[in-house]
Amino acid sequence: MKRSECDIKNLDLADEGLRRIIWADNDMPVLEQIRDKFRREQPLEGMRLGACLHVTAETANLVRTLKAGGADVVICASNPLSTQDDVAASLVRDYDVRVYAIRQIDNDGYYRHLTATAEHKPHITMDDGCDLVSLIHEKYKENMADITGSMEETTTGVIRLRAMEKSGVLGLPVIAVNDAKTKNLFDNRYGTGQSTVDGIIRATDILIAGKTIVVAGYGWCGRGFASRCRGMGANVVVTEIDSVKALEAVMDGFRVMTMDAASEVGDLFCTLTGNKHVIRGEHFAKMKDGAMVANSGHFDVEIDIPVLKKMAKKINNGVREFVDQYTLDNDHRINLLADGRLINLAAAEGHPASVMDMSFATQALCAEYVAKHGSELGNKVYDPPIEIEDTVSRLKLASMHLEIDTLTEEQISYLSDWQEGT
Repeated sequence: MKRSECDIKNLDLADEGLRRIIWADNDMPVLEQIRDKFRREQPLEGMRLGACLHVTAETANLVRTLKAGGADVVICASNPLSTQDDVAASLVRDYDVRVYAIRQIDNDGYYRHLTATAEHKPHITMDDGCDLVSLIHEKYKENMADITGSMEETTTGVIRLRAMEKSGVLGLPVIAVNDAKTKNLFDNRYGTGQSTVDGIIRATDILIAGKTIVVAGYGWCGRGFASRCRGMGANVVVTEIDSVKALEAVMDGFRVMTMDAASEVGDLFCTLTGNKHVIRGEHFAKMKDGAMVANSGHFDVEIDIPVLKKMAKKINNGVREFVDQYTLDNDHRINLLADGRLINLAAAEGHPASVMDMSFATQALCAEYVAKHGSELGNKVYDPPIEIEDTVSRLKLASMHLEIDTLTEEQISYLSDWQEGT
């Protein structure tokens, strides 16, 4: 690979990036075992792989695993503010990976990087938000026949892909890695829960205890964030559109109300929905002076930022590194965190490596599955194979030195026999 083929900030940052990658690897034992397996078996030999993911230390260890399996990997960033520039440099220098990722790149640069990844003509794609697959459908349809399959690891991306499938335009099979239990139960709940709090605190230096925090969306990410905030002493309000999830939030001990009502009481608002314009102009108009607004969903559209800009009579960019302040006509100041981008990656370091260990182990094994079985799959969105879920969870338990029970022969017989009762 020619380094001129890459687009990163500065190759001189590679030393720090390498240290960061190795540190994360220490807490990713499942992925390490899969990397050793891939190195021996070469399941991805001869496969070109295009990935649009957050370029972080944890992702670097996934890329190392894919390369160990024989894949020719090109990676671009899935978010303009999530790239760790030192990690990108190390991937290029130390692991000979073609990388297109620069933190705070503009919109044109983002799509230039995405295009470069699509032009790698991948046999397998990995997406974090469906931008790569969408671009291939729009501009590179002639290459889709060579794509064996794809993986998607976000709720937002899976929503887009299921819409494509429903509309009859999905042109390749996709495994919804996001829907793996070893992903959404742990990565979304514990990873997003902790890292979102981390990002908010780093951006603002606020005390969580005593604040009224409004959590928009009570999916796995919202559940995780709400529970972490409560554990730190916050008064948590949940807003929802799903009646079952709203009931669950109530039963979990949270207050549930509409965003319209919550707008008047919240000190800090965080969207975690995968939807658009969850916080809108009518909500900004009711917020307290000094209210803080953040997003931990994949795209910044969860907050109607263009409307906020129109409503502001004054904008003070950079009151802190990740805080822009919008003063409304009523003199109330609304503080927008990290440009409405993913707060946990824009202002902090994203999920802990221990959690990403399971998500990326599932990603790697799904890539192997697609390489072997992709030709048998239709152009649909699939759940991850249950055997992969079982493998990842058992390897994780073993890495934690934990054992679980197994069924006895009597129990197996009982569970398969409908005749035995009272």
